[in-house]
Amino acid sequence: MTTSNATTCEWTITGMDCGSCAGKVRGAVERLPGVSQVDVALMAERLRLSLDEDQTSRDHIEAAVKRLGYGIATKGNAPSRKGFVLPEGAFPADATGDAPLETEGLEGTPVHTGGPAARDMSWYQTGKGRLVIATALLLIAAWAVKLTASDGIANWAFILATLIGVAPIARRAINAARAGMPFTIEMLMTIAATGALAIDAAEEAALVVFLFAVGEVLEGVAANKARDGIRALAGLVPKTALLEVSGKTREVPAEILQIGQTVLVRPGDRVPADGEVIEGVSGVDESPVTGESVPNLKEPGQPVFAGSINTEAALRVKVTKAAEDNTIARIIRLVEEAETARAPTERFIDRFSRIYMPAVVGVALLVALVPPLAFAQPWDTWIYRALALLLIGCPCALVISVPASIASALSAGARRGLLMKGGAVIEAAARTTHVAFDKTGTLTLGRPRITDIVPINGSEAEVLALAAGIEAGSSHPLAEAILSRAESDGAAPLPASGARALPGKGAEAMVGGGLAWVGSPRFAEASGVFDDAARQTAATLEDEGKTVVAVFRSDQLVGLLALRDEPRPDAGDAVRQLKALGIGAVMLTGDNARTAAAISQALGMDHRAELMPEDKVAAIRQLTERGRVMMVGDGINDAPALASAHIGVAMGSGTDVALETADAALLRNRVTDVAGTIRLSRAAMANIRQNVAIALGLKGVFLVTTVLGMTGLWLAILADTGATVLVTLNALRLLAFNSEKET
Repeated sequence: MTTSNATTCEWTITGMDCGSCAGKVRGAVERLPGVSQVDVALMAERLRLSLDEDQTSRDHIEAAVKRLGYGIATKGNAPSRKGFVLPEGAFPADATGDAPLETEGLEGTPVHTGGPAARDMSWYQTGKGRLVIATALLLIAAWAVKLTASDGIANWAFILATLIGVAPIARRAINAARAGMPFTIEMLMTIAATGALAIDAAEEAALVVFLFAVGEVLEGVAANKARDGIRALAGLVPKTALLEVSGKTREVPAEILQIGQTVLVRPGDRVPADGEVIEGVSGVDESPVTGESVPNLKEPGQPVFAGSINTEAALRVKVTKAAEDNTIARIIRLVEEAETARAPTERFIDRFSRIYMPAVVGVALLVALVPPLAFAQPWDTWIYRALALLLIGCPCALVISVPASIASALSAGARRGLLMKGGAVIEAAARTTHVAFDKTGTLTLGRPRITDIVPINGSEAEVLALAAGIEAGSSHPLAEAILSRAESDGAAPLPASGARALPGKGAEAMVGGGLAWVGSPRFAEASGVFDDAARQTAATLEDEGKTVVAVFRSDQLVGLLALRDEPRPDAGDAVRQLKALGIGAVMLTGDNARTAAAISQALGMDHRAELMPEDKVAAIRQLTERGRVMMVGDGINDAPALASAHIGVAMGSGTDVALETADAALLRNRVTDVAGTIRLSRAAMANIRQNVAIALGLKGVFLVTTVLGMTGLWLAILADTGATVLVTLNALRLLAFNSEKET
């Protein structure tokens, strides 16, 4: 339970290469008093928890993690750890010039790297790489002794190589056991190696220790490769910026830019911060941020994203967000935080793996004891086979099978402007059977324009002036269209007060001493100001696919305005792609039935019209009774419907709401990205199924062949580490997945 004195603490953890690593860290800290809500993110290399420091200090948390051999530091600092190092001078210092790691004896090389530059090191510079080199040299030396001396001396050389190589592994196993985790790969490896020595299989024991070290290096390389996609996002923002001060420019670190400052962005430069253009006109390539390949023309007053590329002319940009809050920083945080929202499949495998390892240990005990005791079989033969079974008992490949695929899919999506908040969202998107679309701003451009002004009581200018007065200050697309037309026609908005929106109906305000409204024909009808002529006129305009609004006072209809919002160019193609995926599409709109029918018919989809916000929620609930529903809207007006669907997807070019309110966001404002999101999700789930099959298949095959005596210790360890590497490499294929390509 979280206590009243608990605070949220966060650390960076290095050296975690598989799901078992994350499990060890979680197990080591969650047993400490005063610790709750433990969250270990493998791909983000993050430990977050709630801590009552009256019961356990932060130093105790860090010590518990260091004892397992992992690097740890508070967020933003360099990770450190107590590890196992060779005598000073045995290996060169880190190429980065970092201070040496702490030493606790001479048992071997570090098992887990723990420096801030570890990510940039070559494999042989890391602690795991040094362990491989050390065990390889010991093994070669032992083989050399075997070739030049007697078998007895050579056997002692292999025993020595095994003991030196397994010592750091054994220490990690003991520390994990003390933390309440006896069933770890390190413990199984230690038992297998020492057991092999006991049955006079020293040469094979030394080889197994070496192969285990090689496997850990390969796991580390593969895990770092999986994280590279997220790290690459951080590299999109330039390190420096040209800051303007008193008419002069000077180069400063981009991370220190403050809101309100002005920066110069030359042609070919990357924009150093989220901001607003205050001078200059240029095309800006936003593909690094949104995946949109066509440069967007930027003029004064328009926003630009950090990391986008200025392609044509110099721009002066006012900084609107600090470095830690820019679009790329928020995307990185969302992708990293998404790891916490684990898929149901991942949670199931996590529970299964906790049973799997003890079960294999139990089977190994039976294999070691039953044949010799019940059937008088040779002890050394069946103990050897039991030891090989122990090495198959590690569920690393199974545990990493889901998070590796999820991380790769999230990274691939982020590079194409498809943001999904975790494995649960990916799994739900893959199962989608129906997609519900909002109309305005989603299927349409969201920029309606007035096509017809029909005065009933007054002139066109009077209709516009009254409507503009009521809508003054509103940011609704229809209001903006009315205000824009009033400005272009020179119709000054009438003074108004007490303006307010009426959800699903329109807007009202006090104008000229009385209430006036801009609303739907249905609202005007209910208010008693519509006659047969007005109904006929509105119906004719709606049949043409236009949206009609009535401008009226309490006693009379002043006039009608007809607006049209054109469908997005890719909306029809998006519906076609969804149908090809076997997914139904429906448009949910508050607009009138005739306009909705005209637009939906042109796009080739179903529609439901004249829906109030609560009606949209009801429609979504009806759809969820028939299948899995994805709702796509603008992230603001459609919040209730987005929340009611299995997945809420927001359209929006990096807006705060689009990034932070829905389950997923489409940064490019392309409707076809809805189908792309589903394709990517289905590919991720197929990849997960492949990974689970690889992990369990290899384990199953080697379990049978080991019991039958067909494979031994060294093949068993290859089955374990090989499966982990294969699973990770298979997951990395998703990084190259093209969500735009129809399959």
